[in-house]
Amino acid sequence: MQEYEVKRGMTKDLPDRIAAGFTDIFETEPKVEAGHYSISYGSMSHLEVWAGEKNKTVIVDTETNKEVLAMPDAEADAIILDTNKRFRQYLDLITGFTTKERVKRAKKAVEKEE
Repeated sequence: MQEYEVKRGMTKDLPDRIAAGFTDIFETEPKVEAGHYSISYGSMSHLEVWAGEKNKTVIVDTETNKEVLAMPDAEADAIILDTNKRFRQYLDLITGFTTKERVKRAKKAVEKEE
């Protein structure tokens, strides 16, 4: 499970962006249960996302699809690369931060804890 900070000004419509992102990027409708949105796509057997406290963060829980890992390398690599690309795009959309910005913020958070 991973928690990502949401950019200021993007917290108001976070639940809508979480659901819309699944539809737009993964091209699948999420299952909604108690504010948690979940799908299964590509190399992820389970991707669950929900808004954190006051919509200032988003919490993401993923599980790897073991069947994809058992496939021949070339076939599995294509699925894994597509899934990772879409997952990064999804995080960009819902957090408002690019991958580079998320990494930078994560490093700062770790430094504060030490």
